[in-house]
Amino acid sequence: MSAEALDVVRWIVMPVLGVAALLNGWRVLRGPTLADRVVGLELLTTIGIAIAACAGLLADQPALLDVSLVLALVAFLATLAYARVLESKP
Repeated sequence: MSAEALDVVRWIVMPVLGVAALLNGWRVLRGPTLADRVVGLELLTTIGIAIAACAGLLADQPALLDVSLVLALVAFLATLAYARVLESKP
């Protein structure tokens, strides 16, 4: 990857993801309903996946891309579990 692209990731993308994580963390803590909190956690997981992928690019560590893939699979399973809980409620 070119040095200019890595500079964009380092100076623009990572701080934006950090601010998004902070704002979303506020939504998770202050969510009025359980569904809002679960959706907030899903978004927080997605932001974590993006941060791990960007960190993998910056550090030239392909293992972090594997971490992002596993995190995405775990988030998907958590969504399925929450959907099952909602389905079972009367």
